[in-house]
Amino acid sequence: MLTDEDKQWIRGQLEKVETTLLTEFHKWVSPVELRQKSHAAALRALDAEVESLSDRLKNLEGR
Repeated sequence: MLTDEDKQWIRGQLEKVETTLLTEFHKWVSPVELRQKSHAAALRALDAEVESLSDRLKNLEGR
């Protein structure tokens, strides 16, 4: 049977592991999130360009 002291030690170790995992996850997510935002902006720009080219092509075909 575990004593209260053992339980406190286990809780402390679990908190350390949890904190370490969350810290490492945050370090990993930050650059991924920045890349995702950058890629999303590039895709929006490409979509606008494709739409513009599509409109120009329709105008040429209509002539």
